[in-house]
Amino acid sequence: MTVFQLKQFASTSVHAAADAIGWNYDRAELIADGIIHAVGVFSGTVAATVLVVLAVLYADATDIVGVSIYVAGLLSMLVLSATYNLWPVSPVKWLLRRFDHSAIYLLIAATYTPFILELKASVFALALLVCVWCVAIVGIVLKLRYPGRFDRVAVGIYLAMGWSGVMLYDAVVKALPALVLGFILAGGLLYSFGVIFHAWRRLRFQNAIWHGFVLAGAACHYTAVLDLVLS
Repeated sequence: MTVFQLKQFASTSVHAAADAIGWNYDRAELIADGIIHAVGVFSGTVAATVLVVLAVLYADATDIVGVSIYVAGLLSMLVLSATYNLWPVSPVKWLLRRFDHSAIYLLIAATYTPFILELKASVFALALLVCVWCVAIVGIVLKLRYPGRFDRVAVGIYLAMGWSGVMLYDAVVKALPALVLGFILAGGLLYSFGVIFHAWRRLRFQNAIWHGFVLAGAACHYTAVLDLVLS
């Protein structure tokens, strides 16, 4: 395939996605969503910086690696979500949509990393981490290669990945503090409940509400990682 054919394919793919996906939010909804994203990017950047500094000061090398991966996934999700959702409707927006949805896979796998690294003595836990990252990589490839397709399937995969950690229940309860477990569970419930609003397209401010749940869930998981670093 020539360079010209590749460009033509990419252009056709983006326009096809744009034709298949609507974006019918009014001004008030866009402002509300913009405020939530601005708060998310600003607070996420500050919080991530604090977490990395504390990890360097108080954690060991394994925890620093886990925290660094988690922070990279968190900031990627926040920045890409803000960029996509606030970008004017255009072919570029639908290109950004690929990266926004791909970042969800990245965040899920990155969030697992610091917690499972605490269970490094468990072969099953490490195997689960590898599987989660493999699913994330496949999901990212599909999102980048086939934009606008498999969206409902992707939501199911997100949820399955997020709750796959229950298979480590016994090991996690023994290794992690109760407060950390509580925040992990709260974050998972907020993400899962928020999916209702993600799918409720007819509800006004649906997108802003969904992203509010995402921020709340991310805040809970951030607190769990922070507590893990300081404990």
